[in-house]
Amino acid sequence: MKRAIFPGSFDPITLGHLDIIKRGVTLFDELIIAIGINADKKYMFPLEKRKQFIEETFKNEPKIKVVTYKGLTVNFCKEIDAQFILRGLRNPADFEFEKAIAHTNRKLSEIETVFLLTSSGKSYISSSIVRDVIRNGGDYTGLVPDSVRA
Repeated sequence: MKRAIFPGSFDPITLGHLDIIKRGVTLFDELIIAIGINADKKYMFPLEKRKQFIEETFKNEPKIKVVTYKGLTVNFCKEIDAQFILRGLRNPADFEFEKAIAHTNRKLSEIETVFLLTSSGKSYISSSIVRDVIRNGGDYTGLVPDSVRA
Protein backbone atom coordinates (compact mmCIF):
# COMPACT_ATOMS: atom_id res chain seq x y z
CA MET A 1 0.00 0.00 0.00
CA LYS A 2 1.34 3.43 -0.97
CA ARG A 3 0.57 5.69 1.98
CA ALA A 4 1.49 9.38 2.08
CA ILE A 5 1.03 12.15 4.56
CA PHE A 6 0.31 15.77 3.73
CA PRO A 7 1.55 17.61 6.82
CA GLY A 8 0.78 21.16 7.82
CA SER A 9 -0.88 23.41 10.35
CA PHE A 10 -3.87 24.13 8.06
CA ASP A 11 -4.71 27.34 9.90
CA PRO A 12 -7.03 27.32 7.98
CA ILE A 13 -7.13 24.87 5.09
CA THR A 14 -7.18 26.83 1.80
CA LEU A 15 -8.11 26.19 -1.81
CA GLY A 16 -4.36 25.83 -2.43
CA HIS A 17 -4.24 22.91 0.03
CA LEU A 18 -7.40 21.51 -1.56
CA ASP A 19 -5.75 21.60 -4.99
CA ILE A 20 -2.73 19.60 -3.80
CA ILE A 21 -4.85 17.12 -1.84
CA LYS A 22 -7.28 16.43 -4.69
CA ARG A 23 -4.43 15.84 -7.13
CA GLY A 24 -2.27 14.00 -4.60
CA VAL A 25 -4.96 11.51 -3.58
CA THR A 26 -4.83 10.07 -7.12
CA LEU A 27 -1.17 9.12 -6.61
CA PHE A 28 -1.52 7.10 -3.42
CA ASP A 29 -3.67 4.33 -1.95
CA GLU A 30 -4.15 6.42 1.18
CA LEU A 31 -3.48 10.08 1.90
CA ILE A 32 -3.29 11.15 5.53
CA ILE A 33 -3.75 14.83 6.18
CA ALA A 34 -1.57 15.30 9.24
CA ILE A 35 -2.11 18.40 11.33
CA GLY A 36 1.08 19.16 13.21
CA ILE A 37 0.86 20.39 16.77
CA ASN A 38 3.39 23.07 17.70
CA ALA A 39 2.95 24.39 21.24
CA ASP A 40 5.10 27.44 20.41
CA LYS A 41 2.89 28.59 17.55
CA LYS A 42 -0.14 30.85 18.00
CA TYR A 43 -3.02 29.66 15.83
CA MET A 44 -6.09 31.58 14.69
CA PHE A 45 -8.26 28.45 14.76
CA PRO A 46 -8.12 25.81 17.52
CA LEU A 47 -6.84 22.35 16.58
CA GLU A 48 -10.26 20.68 16.73
CA LYS A 49 -11.78 23.36 14.48
CA ARG A 50 -8.98 22.94 11.90
CA LYS A 51 -9.49 19.17 11.99
CA GLN A 52 -13.25 19.63 11.61
CA PHE A 53 -12.79 21.91 8.56
CA ILE A 54 -10.71 19.22 6.83
CA GLU A 55 -12.91 16.27 7.82
CA GLU A 56 -15.99 18.09 6.54
CA THR A 57 -14.25 18.98 3.27
CA PHE A 58 -13.23 15.37 2.59
CA LYS A 59 -16.10 13.46 4.23
CA ASN A 60 -16.89 11.68 0.94
CA GLU A 61 -13.30 10.70 0.09
CA PRO A 62 -12.53 7.23 1.54
CA LYS A 63 -8.82 7.41 0.66
CA ILE A 64 -8.29 10.42 2.97
CA LYS A 65 -7.84 10.33 6.74
CA VAL A 66 -7.28 13.32 9.03
CA VAL A 67 -5.05 13.00 12.09
CA THR A 68 -3.00 15.19 14.43
CA TYR A 69 0.59 14.58 15.48
CA LYS A 70 3.46 15.99 17.50
CA GLY A 71 7.16 15.85 16.86
CA LEU A 72 9.18 15.19 13.73
CA THR A 73 7.19 14.43 10.62
CA VAL A 74 9.53 11.57 9.64
CA ASN A 75 9.01 9.93 13.02
CA PHE A 76 5.26 10.16 12.54
CA CYS A 77 5.65 8.63 9.07
CA LYS A 78 7.49 5.66 10.58
CA GLU A 79 4.85 5.33 13.29
CA ILE A 80 2.01 5.02 10.76
CA ASP A 81 4.03 3.29 8.02
CA ALA A 82 3.81 6.12 5.49
CA GLN A 83 6.43 5.92 2.76
CA PHE A 84 5.85 9.39 1.30
CA ILE A 85 5.44 13.01 2.32
CA LEU A 86 3.38 15.11 -0.06
CA ARG A 87 4.17 18.82 -0.30
CA GLY A 88 2.84 21.63 -2.46
CA LEU A 89 5.01 24.26 -4.09
CA ARG A 90 3.66 27.70 -4.96
CA ASN A 91 6.83 29.55 -5.92
CA PRO A 92 10.66 29.37 -5.98
CA ALA A 93 10.90 30.39 -2.31
CA ASP A 94 8.67 27.44 -1.34
CA PHE A 95 10.92 25.16 -3.38
CA GLU A 96 14.11 26.27 -1.62
CA PHE A 97 12.51 25.94 1.83
CA GLU A 98 10.89 22.56 1.08
CA LYS A 99 14.03 21.23 -0.60
CA ALA A 100 16.05 21.78 2.60
CA ILE A 101 13.40 20.00 4.67
CA ALA A 102 13.19 17.12 2.16
CA HIS A 103 16.98 16.66 2.23
CA THR A 104 16.96 16.66 6.04
CA ASN A 105 14.08 14.17 6.15
CA ARG A 106 15.89 11.93 3.66
CA LYS A 107 19.00 12.05 5.84
CA LEU A 108 16.94 11.02 8.89
CA SER A 109 14.90 8.29 7.19
CA GLU A 110 14.00 6.52 3.97
CA ILE A 111 10.88 8.65 3.53
CA GLU A 112 10.52 10.18 0.05
CA THR A 113 9.08 13.64 -0.45
CA VAL A 114 6.81 14.15 -3.46
CA PHE A 115 6.28 17.70 -4.67
CA LEU A 116 3.30 18.96 -6.64
CA LEU A 117 3.11 22.44 -8.09
CA THR A 118 -0.07 24.26 -7.17
CA SER A 119 -2.37 25.07 -10.05
CA SER A 120 -1.65 28.52 -11.45
CA GLY A 121 -4.94 29.96 -10.25
CA LYS A 122 -4.21 28.91 -6.65
CA SER A 123 -0.50 29.67 -6.33
CA TYR A 124 -1.02 33.01 -4.58
CA ILE A 125 -3.12 31.54 -1.73
CA SER A 126 -1.53 30.86 1.65
CA SER A 127 -2.96 30.35 5.12
CA SER A 128 -1.13 33.45 6.36
CA ILE A 129 -2.76 35.58 3.64
CA VAL A 130 -6.17 34.10 4.48
CA ARG A 131 -5.66 34.84 8.20
CA ASP A 132 -4.72 38.43 7.37
CA VAL A 133 -7.83 38.85 5.21
CA ILE A 134 -10.02 37.40 8.01
CA ARG A 135 -8.39 39.60 10.69
CA ASN A 136 -9.04 42.69 8.60
CA GLY A 137 -12.64 41.88 7.74
CA GLY A 138 -12.02 41.07 4.08
CA ASP A 139 -13.89 38.61 1.89
CA TYR A 140 -11.98 35.34 2.21
CA THR A 141 -14.71 33.11 0.72
CA GLY A 142 -12.89 32.69 -2.60
CA LEU A 143 -9.75 31.46 -0.80
CA VAL A 144 -11.07 28.59 1.38
CA PRO A 145 -13.36 25.55 1.02
CA ASP A 146 -17.02 25.69 2.05
CA SER A 147 -16.30 24.13 5.45
CA VAL A 148 -14.26 27.19 6.51
CA ARG A 149 -16.80 29.66 5.10
CA ALA A 150 -19.62 28.27 7.26
